[in-house]
Amino acid sequence: MTYKVAVLMGSPNDAEKMAPAAETLNRYGIEANVFVMSAHRSPDQVSKFAKSAREEGYVAFICGAGMAAHLAGAVAAHSTLPVIGVPLSGGAINGWDSLLATVQMPKGIPVATVAVDGAMNAALLVVEMLAVTDSSLAEELDVHREEMIPKDSQ
Repeated sequence: MTYKVAVLMGSPNDAEKMAPAAETLNRYGIEANVFVMSAHRSPDQVSKFAKSAREEGYVAFICGAGMAAHLAGAVAAHSTLPVIGVPLSGGAINGWDSLLATVQMPKGIPVATVAVDGAMNAALLVVEMLAVTDSSLAEELDVHREEMIPKDSQ
């Protein structure tokens, strides 16, 4: 089965911090399409994309943004696909503002949230969600976990 995930970031400056999301998805054979769109500078673009994503074949969103970090919430407001927010470091309090903004969603509009700059974990969370019904991905995740065990502890 082929899957497609949208990896969104609020600014081109976020590309380095969000790269591990696409890299991790690609490792599992999941197509990662990367976009730059801002909840504040291009809200109509965000809304239109989120509303059409399911029809376009997407299965989830990974949204990275700093400071006010409204991108994940703006996407979640317009789609029932899973949204994983990646709060990004920077700004006056180095990502704590982004973390709090991303995790504090109103009831009924969930956004899963990972650690500050946790793009790789966001991608792994998407893979785990897909692995609920895809045994091939579940097996690949098992292999990945085995590879993480230090060799001297086996």
